[in-house]
Amino acid sequence: MNNLSEYLPFLIPVVVLQVALLVYALHHILTHKTYKRGGRTFWLVVVIVLMQFIGPILYLIFGKEDD
Repeated sequence: MNNLSEYLPFLIPVVVLQVALLVYALHHILTHKTYKRGGRTFWLVVVIVLMQFIGPILYLIFGKEDD
């Protein structure tokens, strides 16, 4: 338990950033109808399955269509 308390100052911002990216990507996927590549179902699966940083970042780079 002592080791966890040493890493908390680093882990808390990482977890907050991860959740924020996930929420933003899911919100954008569910509120928009067009994507650069793939469809809504594809991006939902990618973002949810790879919900660490990889899924949302992949969506923001390759899937999000510029407004």
